Amino acid sequence: MNFIKKLGLSIFLSIIVVSCATTESINQEAAHHYAQVKLQARHHNAIDASSSTAKRVHTVFNKMKPYAERVNQTSAPFHWEITVLKSDELNAWAMPGGKMAFYTGLVEKLNLSNDEIAVVMGHEMAHALKEHGKSGRTVTMIGGIVGAIADIAVTASTGVNTEGLLSSGVDLIATKPFSRSQETEADEVGLMLMAEAGYNPSAAPNVWIKMSRANGDSGLSIFSTHPSNADRQENLARLVPEAMKVYNARK
Repeated sequence: MNFIKKLGLSIFLSIIVVSCATTESINQEAAHHYAQVKLQARHHNAIDASSSTAKRVHTVFNKMKPYAERVNQTSAPFHWEITVLKSDELNAWAMPGGKMAFYTGLVEKLNLSNDEIAVVMGHEMAHALKEHGKSGRTVTMIGGIVGAIADIAVTASTGVNTEGLLSSGVDLIATKPFSRSQETEADEVGLMLMAEAGYNPSAAPNVWIKMSRANGDSGLSIFSTHPSNADRQENLARLVPEAMKVYNARK
């Protein structure tokens, strides 16, 4: 078993004990694993800090972060951070405490506008703010990210082969543990958050149109557990008029 696999196994086993831990301790544990994710990603030259895609993602993140901080009703302050990863995958995720990642493929393959990036950003921020990752099941999955850190291929165009840098573990933490109700709540809270930050919420349903075109309505997307792309599109379209009131009130 190689070093990364051993590291992932030890983290997975050790983190099981925090299922009943406080919000602050869970956030600290997530931050520790996030630092390891970044270290390994940097080692494999898989962090994108300079492309136009990365700059756009960071711009949206920095604009939305103050509004996310304002609505944080958990028992601990978040130390928000985002990393853009070079990967063809249509993926994004957030750990407890506001540690986030966006994959370049999500933006580039779906040709997302800044408003559409904000849809995904708001969704992931909402997962953290609503502490969806605080359940024991999700917390035990955090270590899976590091355990799978050598197991996905980064964007072919970069010529970098990391043998699979993040996707398996990210799939565990970012999608599988969340219930249908949590996914819907994250959609709805994220929609209002993006509107408050000055991004047009009418873009939200279009993200799921694009996702369906890319993956079909199979649910094999960033938020692959529940509900279907069509259901999300319909629900967000229903809420857009209310979110537009928030968006227009800022002008």
